[in-house]
Amino acid sequence: MEQRAVGRTGLRVSDLGLGTMTWGRDTDPLDASIMLTEFLDAGGTLVDTAAGYSDGGAEALLGEFLAGGISRSDVVIATKAGVRTWRSDRAVVDASRGTVLDSLDASLLRLGTDHVDILLVQSPDPGTPMEETASALRTAVESGRARYVGVSNHAGWQCAHLAGLLGPDPGLAVVEAEYSLLERGAEREVIPASTTLGFGVLGWSPLGRGVLTGKYRHSTPPDSRAASPHLRSFVEPHLTERASGIVESVVRAADGLECQPLDVALAWARTRVASAVIGPRTPGQLRTILASDVELPPLIADALGDVSAPAIGYPERLRNR
Repeated sequence: MEQRAVGRTGLRVSDLGLGTMTWGRDTDPLDASIMLTEFLDAGGTLVDTAAGYSDGGAEALLGEFLAGGISRSDVVIATKAGVRTWRSDRAVVDASRGTVLDSLDASLLRLGTDHVDILLVQSPDPGTPMEETASALRTAVESGRARYVGVSNHAGWQCAHLAGLLGPDPGLAVVEAEYSLLERGAEREVIPASTTLGFGVLGWSPLGRGVLTGKYRHSTPPDSRAASPHLRSFVEPHLTERASGIVESVVRAADGLECQPLDVALAWARTRVASAVIGPRTPGQLRTILASDVELPPLIADALGDVSAPAIGYPERLRNR
């Protein structure tokens, strides 16, 4: 697996990242352990988690594996803060100084480590001044609890504003955004900002939340996320007529290259970000992904780019003239 620099930092991560959103809920401890071991054996390093995944269960599992023999130095841990539980276990976005730092401390306890490699603010919080969030991220680095900081699911202007607030030290190192042939919104502002400001981009769900594998072309498999009561809403945004047309284009490309749609979708995404963060639920799914080594011919990559191009209007189109 290729190791890549994250933006203009000295941080290097594997070009595939292992997401843990399902750990502790849809993925049991044994399967999670198998996946982590096989991912690391394949040369992977980046493990992406969050305080909110399975109410901390994903981090706790990762902590158990580290305590059980997985070397901390072999794993680049990215976790997310900025969401707190409020009354009746209702999660609310909260990027205030107290919540970010309290969440980080709780994550470190679950992980059994004194630092994370990457701390991300999970979602924009319109109720907290960004200056306060920047202060919390600066404290996380200065205290040694995080090596690098960034944000997830933020707009381009928010990334640029935060980068200005953080300055060169500690700097905005990482932005994580959904990125696939079905979701290319990051190309409008986030990715151009990364080129100018020097932060790295991690792209989550490069397989379009599983839709780009082609599994939903004719029906909903009973063991799929779209059939799961708590994951159905995660998949539904990509079960549209437009998405269906893009999936058919991926299928045709795969037929021509004598490979699987997954191979095509993954190959397209992983060359465009520092790391494409996958989220397999089972060891079998991970093995299929790890075995994927297709390199898209430029003509096919360009054709897929054309059919999936995001709508760009004013004022973005002025920048692209």
